Amino acid sequence: MSGFSRRALLAGSGGLLLSGCDRIVASPTAKSVLSLGEKASRSAQRLVAGNALAPEFSAADISPVFRVNGNTRPTAAAYLAQLERGFADWRLRVDGLVARPMDLTMAQLRALPQRTQITRHDCVEGWSAIGQWTGLPLGLLLHGAGALPQARYAVFHCADDFSGTPYYESIDLAEALHPQTILAHTMNGQPLSVGHGAPLRLRVERQLGYKQAKYVMRVELVATLAGLYGGKGGYWEDHSGYQWWAGI
Repeated sequence: MSGFSRRALLAGSGGLLLSGCDRIVASPTAKSVLSLGEKASRSAQRLVAGNALAPEFSAADISPVFRVNGNTRPTAAAYLAQLERGFADWRLRVDGLVARPMDLTMAQLRALPQRTQITRHDCVEGWSAIGQWTGLPLGLLLHGAGALPQARYAVFHCADDFSGTPYYESIDLAEALHPQTILAHTMNGQPLSVGHGAPLRLRVERQLGYKQAKYVMRVELVATLAGLYGGKGGYWEDHSGYQWWAGI
């Protein structure tokens, strides 16, 4: 875990505070609505809301049923082998435009400062559910890895795919450093189920559900999204015309 320490993370935490869904509806109307809202939403969050938090709820508000959506079980042999071993030797890779590339076990991730939050998941299909999530703030992880000045986006490479096309997502660094953006390993007090993204999923609470990538295996910092898969910043963005910015 070269260059990565609890002390380094804690030292950087103060500065950081300054700084898909199942069959997604692909109708022209839905795409138009999302397209119209993208720039307005981004402007509101960046220029008006700033670093404001998404609403958080109490334990009494947790939904009795939280739908399993998108892919429910990766078929990649490497993932299935890890699942069989209970992710005992699983590693999260952190690389790209960082000073200290890292490979972290789940035990190492859990040993670092954690955040627990009860938030609402809003799917572009129109349903919502409230759940409790615990995980490592992404900003602390990127600080520990030493994000380089030219990094602009965090890309999440996942274990699942659609007919051989890898699933991925991305957010900009401002959203990556937001205090509610976490890599969650626990849902409602229990380790993530396979259907909900075990062993690790992204929670980026100010954006729609299709941005909440499951089965995260690698976090890569990049300067541009051009040339990455379809070049639009995510699987649904590349293949179904969904907007890269999905702010709510």
